[in-house]
Amino acid sequence: MNESEFDQFADEYRKLHANVITASGEGPEYFAEYKIADMVDHASARNVEIRDILDFGCGVGTSSPYFLKYFPGANVVGADVSSKSLEIARGRFGPKVSYSLINEIIDLPDNTFDAAFAACVFHHIPWEEHERWLKEIHRVVKPGGFVAVFEHNPWNPLTVRAVNSCEFDANARLMTPYHLRSQLNDTGWRQIRHHYRIFFPRALASFRFLESKMQWLPLGAQYSVTAQK
Repeated sequence: MNESEFDQFADEYRKLHANVITASGEGPEYFAEYKIADMVDHASARNVEIRDILDFGCGVGTSSPYFLKYFPGANVVGADVSSKSLEIARGRFGPKVSYSLINEIIDLPDNTFDAAFAACVFHHIPWEEHERWLKEIHRVVKPGGFVAVFEHNPWNPLTVRAVNSCEFDANARLMTPYHLRSQLNDTGWRQIRHHYRIFFPRALASFRFLESKMQWLPLGAQYSVTAQK
């Protein structure tokens, strides 16, 4: 998906997203918040103190309020190719969160961030460009910092169905965590790990306490791949 396509859907993003996740019984906010809560765990596991965060492919700022909630006092920068999306994000969360337009590069200095975050972004990026953008993220993350990439799991049939029915995923191409692990390794990242997430819909929420023991099971609706610089 290119910049103009993201601009086209910016105003309707939440509504379109909500329409395709009805089977989960949850709204978009649930999926946005769990990822940032997981970032707290990833930072702790990697012994990284987070003061500066990059939200790569931030869109309309869906993750911004949760960064403010879980990382109070941190400097958060959202970056995206869609100027329309960034305009909406600024209207919602500026000046608490800064936003930067991505063009051919991430227009930010080297070694700036303790953590970089990408939520369901890479399936919109052509596979042949993954390495370039992972290198760019590597460039702007500080030594010892980490990246967390969250993606849809192509081994989950309900996830695949949701993606196939979503207008703004028309040109999406899902990938396994092993694809991202390989790309991260090739672009200089180390200590690469992946975890599967989201196993139970809201109707079975009483079983969600089991999910922390199930992150090895490749049936979750989504997954994360994390790596350190």
